[in-house]
Order: sequence, then structure tokens, then C-alpha cells
Amino acid sequence: MNFNSETDTLTFSILAVMASLQITWLGHSAFLLQTPTGTRILTDPWLGNPACPPHLSTPEALLPLDVILLSHGHEDHLGDTMRVARAAGAPVVCPFETGQYLTMKGLRQVRDMGKGGTQTVADVRITMTDAVHSGSVLDDGAIVYLGGAAGFVLRQADMPTIYFAGDTALFGDMKIIADVYRPEIAFLPIGDHYTMGPDTAAIAAKWLGVRQVVPMHWGTFPLLTGTPTALKAELAGTGIDVLELEPGQTAD
Repeated sequence: MNFNSETDTLTFSILAVMASLQITWLGHSAFLLQTPTGTRILTDPWLGNPACPPHLSTPEALLPLDVILLSHGHEDHLGDTMRVARAAGAPVVCPFETGQYLTMKGLRQVRDMGKGGTQTVADVRITMTDAVHSGSVLDDGAIVYLGGAAGFVLRQADMPTIYFAGDTALFGDMKIIADVYRPEIAFLPIGDHYTMGPDTAAIAAKWLGVRQVVPMHWGTFPLLTGTPTALKAELAGTGIDVLELEPGQTAD
């Protein structure tokens, strides 16, 4: 590789650090992250989603886990949270109302929080951000509101700052997330219909100023028509990389 400027050198340094961050897609919005220090983070653990490979669809297959991030209470995200948390003995970080619901259901290790707040769990600084979406669950035939939806900013020493957007539309405060937290990798929904599509996800990536986007919440159902190919086309010429993973694939 030839370096022509300080920018090239900085880019290489960041990519070198990123190489030690492992990202495994489990389908939909479920990811298993292993940070450079070995912390294992599971996001929105719906392991019963149609794309999740059978060999990764049980809690035992993902152990050990240090923390579970739950962005909101819809079943395609809440999914197997209770089962996984109990098997792993790992805390669940989630919006306050969602945490109250999980606690009432008997889950003990709940680390609920509010938007704008930051807490450290398993040596990861977790900040909860806004997300423009809803959050509820059908319980005994009634809809129970679980506090709307959220995103997370994840920071740890020697790790690129990660923004996990959760389910969201494009919203202007993504520019504030960029200014305050300066994320380098963004996990963005691209499926459309219920969240951003590739067109608005590309705008989000540019507003956030990230170097890489990990597409999520796509291809699970016929309604989710957005694709990584469409996102790449929207981001052509920007220099923002799109990390396209197959379910079960790990990027190291």
C-alpha cells in the first residue's frame, strides 16, 4: 500500500484497529460483536429470525456473552432476550420501560437507562441515543407500550466508536451524534417500509461522518426491500465503505 498523505496514514491506522473488531451477523438486527479486548456484545437477539443460521440460533451457541443490547420492545428485536440473558447471565441494556417489563417477567440483570445517559457495562461505555420508531409488545392480547425505541453509541479503548442505530427513520439529530460522539462505524437499518431505506440510510451515513456502514434490518421479510447493493449505489463516490455480510458470516 502506498501512502500519499497524512490522511492515508490515519485511514490505515483506523483500519488496522478495526481488523481486531469481530462482527458476526445473525440476521435482521442481531449481531455478535467481539471487541479488541474480548468483550462479547449481542444486539437485538431475535435468534428465531428466518435468516439466522441454525447452528447460531440457540443461546448456548453464542456463549459467553458480556452484555446484551436491546434497542426496543418489538418482537423482532426483543425476540429471545429473556432466554439468552438467562443462559448467559449477562445484563440487558435497554430503554427504561422495556427494562421494567423484563424485570416484571422475572429477569434479574437489567441495566435500563434513558436517552442521553451513559453507563459502563463490561468495560464498554454505552450511551443511549434517540431513534425515530415505536416500541411495544403484544402481551395476552393487549399492546403494552415499552418506551419507544433507542440507539446506542459504544466506546471502548482501542476500538472504533460504534453507533448502533436500532430501528429508525432519518432524523436531524444524527448530526448531533456525529458532532458529539464522532462514530466511525454505523449499524444502520436499510430495509425500508418500517425503517430507513437505502436512500435515507446513505444520507444518515454522510451526516454521521462514518467510514463504514453495516447494513441491518433488511431481507428478513418480503416487505423489507432495501438491499446493500442499493446502499452502495447511494454511497458511490463518498468513500464510505459498506460491510455486506451474509447471515452467520464474521468480519474480522
